Amino acid sequence: MTLTPALDPELGATLRRLKLGQLVDTLPERLALAKANKLSHAEFLGVVLADEVTRRDTTSASRRARTAGLDPTMTLDRWDPTAQITYDRATWDELCSLRFVDSAHNAIVMGPVGVGKTFLVTALGHIAVRRRRSVHFERADHLFKRLRIARLDNSHDAELRKLLRVDVLIIDDFALSGLDATATTDFYETVVERHQRATTIISSNRDPSEWLALMTDPLLAQSAVDRLKSAAYELVVEGESYRDRQKPTIAATDRLDVSP
Repeated sequence: MTLTPALDPELGATLRRLKLGQLVDTLPERLALAKANKLSHAEFLGVVLADEVTRRDTTSASRRARTAGLDPTMTLDRWDPTAQITYDRATWDELCSLRFVDSAHNAIVMGPVGVGKTFLVTALGHIAVRRRRSVHFERADHLFKRLRIARLDNSHDAELRKLLRVDVLIIDDFALSGLDATATTDFYETVVERHQRATTIISSNRDPSEWLALMTDPLLAQSAVDRLKSAAYELVVEGESYRDRQKPTIAATDRLDVSP
């Protein structure tokens, strides 16, 4: 049996001064591993530094995902493979490769309520974050309401510029309801300014052909939708509601006997 060596307190203090304090928890195990496998000093140093790089990358990705507004539970590894949902796998694999982001193309994920559209677009956001792309996720109604309010304190231009700067803009639940003149204009400006410059991902219960009737200005609507679709991959998701599997259930052992 290999004993895990105790860490010298002075070494631990030195690591903390170098802002490597997280290594204190794993270093004794790594020392034991190095001894058991007869690692050279260089090999041991490589293993320890790789641990630190992995930890920092994970921490950085988590922080950037929070800043982007991404739900931490909606990552690709948490997708339920048994879900009764169908979509074109080749298109999904292409989106996961993120090549469409490299070429400033868009993605439109469509389907009925509850099939996991929000989960899929959020998972793409997490992939982009891990590849150090700037991402912003926001539900459509919140986005347009926020931009409308921004007009009142003259911060609208600044808020719009933030949306234009990000590599990947994700607008969730688009066109659930009609867009008034202000929201239509904001959508038009966002799409036109990002066209062929950055990636926009949209999830919607409606086909893009249905969006036009929901926008106040037909000309702006047509111009925006045409640009968005002309550079977009379209993924249609169909099947049973993903949320049905999240319903609470009562186990047989938890049932109370209420018989008289």
